Amino acid sequence: MKPASHHLTRCRRCSAPIVWCLTSANGKRQPVDAEPDATGNVAVSSGADGLLYVRTVTAARPEIRPGEWQAMPHHATCPSPPPRRSSGGAQRAASGAVRPGPWQR
Repeated sequence: MKPASHHLTRCRRCSAPIVWCLTSANGKRQPVDAEPDATGNVAVSSGADGLLYVRTVTAARPEIRPGEWQAMPHHATCPSPPPRRSSGGAQRAASGAVRPGPWQR
């Protein structure tokens, strides 16, 4: 099964066809390759609201259900992925800032 044409868009970095899905775990947006891939580790389905939803194919739930198609997250296949975001922890430690301790009398 392929996504509907109104779901298709292109990656800003490599121009590959992708679809944006909401993760079933927390509702965050995730880019997924538009072409089905039998080696992919996500399953995409269309919700009743017309949006695409994605879930991870795990050892506990490896089966692809009716109405789903298997694909690969685009971050895994993009030839020019976006730079990784830092949590900021290393930046604070490198700046030499000292965390204030409790007041002592």
